[in-house]
Amino acid sequence: MKLRTRIFSIILLACVLAGTFVYARSDRNIFEEYSIFSRNRTTVRLWYTDDALTPYLQMRAVAYTETNNAVRVEPVLVSGLEYLEAVNKASVEEDAYPDIYIITNDSLEKAYLAGLASQIDAGDSYLSESRFPTAAINSVTYRGKQIAYPFYFETSSLIYNKTYLENMATENLQSEIDEAEGQAAQTEIDEQGPPDENESEEGSSDDESEDEDEGEKITQGMIDEVVADTLPLTISDILSFADNYNAPDQVESVFEWDVTDIFYNYFFVGNYMNVGGDAGDDVSRIDIYNPDTISCMKIYQRLNQFFAIDASQIDYDRTVQDFIDGKVVFTIATTDIIAKIQEARDSGECDFEFEVADMPGLTSEFGSRTMSVTECLVVNGYSEHAKEANAVARFLCSDSSGDIYRMSQKISSRAGVNYNNKNIDTFVSVYADSVPMPKTIETSNLWMELEIAFTNIWNGSDCNSTLRQVSENIMTQVTGSPYTEDILPDPNDDDITAGLTEGDD
Repeated sequence: MKLRTRIFSIILLACVLAGTFVYARSDRNIFEEYSIFSRNRTTVRLWYTDDALTPYLQMRAVAYTETNNAVRVEPVLVSGLEYLEAVNKASVEEDAYPDIYIITNDSLEKAYLAGLASQIDAGDSYLSESRFPTAAINSVTYRGKQIAYPFYFETSSLIYNKTYLENMATENLQSEIDEAEGQAAQTEIDEQGPPDENESEEGSSDDESEDEDEGEKITQGMIDEVVADTLPLTISDILSFADNYNAPDQVESVFEWDVTDIFYNYFFVGNYMNVGGDAGDDVSRIDIYNPDTISCMKIYQRLNQFFAIDASQIDYDRTVQDFIDGKVVFTIATTDIIAKIQEARDSGECDFEFEVADMPGLTSEFGSRTMSVTECLVVNGYSEHAKEANAVARFLCSDSSGDIYRMSQKISSRAGVNYNNKNIDTFVSVYADSVPMPKTIETSNLWMELEIAFTNIWNGSDCNSTLRQVSENIMTQVTGSPYTEDILPDPNDDDITAGLTEGDD
């Protein structure tokens, strides 16, 4: 090697070593900010508590980085115990805190007041009714501001054994056909008179064979039409169905649901009980004890005479299993039942078809409205990467492929998602008109109060006084002082339950 080249190499090496020494004295890692093996990216941490989401979130995190290589999304599965407190502690005391976290909409007020939630970017324009149903928008609205992104939801609706209804429809159609053919044959005999003695037996046999071939055939379209007409629009219709249904031996109850869980009972009062207004954030708008809610609870209590469900023995898991086993025709269930039935069918433990229907009303006079819980993507108010976090949240909420259900059995809050599944689409429709769980801290124990009240009323407690007690307890919490309701007159039992008498034996 030439002397000049050696001298140049020594000088270059000395410069590199000197630069490295100066960089090291600055307490910075040269590989963190400049490396041919890595890029300088902003990390957006996403905390969640449900492991079922892991494959989906990991897939979407990779997809986001592929479209925006300046940001790395890091999904982090954490414990659900004291979750919001853990978010707060990490945000205040630690470096690896979440920039986004998933939480139910009823906890949003607490998160916002603690500084753990902030108004989202372009909320009014992004959360439009063309992208999200009203229930989703209301679930993330707090005092006129959108403080989270609606991600996925849970709600309940009516599920029915389609096989049973199709079998019943086939039997009814065949009976109608047989009766019509019998009447037609009798009419023909009456019109033609006695048969001609000269008519050959062979000709007569051929005619009878042709008549049999030309008989009316029952098509799937005919069955579907009868099933659609049979589906109950109200609880009263279920009672009428029970009166006229020739149930198979394995059917133990026409209608069974978990009467101890408010999530499956709330539809009885959801159309008439107001807790915090549309967004569930206004404590000045609370109306629990009114003539309509009393009437609805009387209807609920009356059902104990028709469907002898033991509140001390029933629970949701048992209800679902009874339905899968073919012991029940109609039930009230949440979205998880779709995967549970499919799993049972795949393992050969269930050979029934089922479908999800809209939540029925109570009677022709009293309607219903189910409750929903929305899991939300919240941008942490402490995040130093709020802009990037908002962009990631919008990316997650913009997926219309249906992968969120295929990979995690969660149903997106976004409208227009392609699931290619009629039952999921029905749940989406029910969710759109549901009552989001309120987010006011003062009413946080309402659900426990209502759950106890529903169980007591089912077992015979007075509807009027029980509801009044619930309202007084909640209003005492809201006002901060003892609250007493004016006693309302008891609605007339005969008028209220008139629509149910058709199902009485």
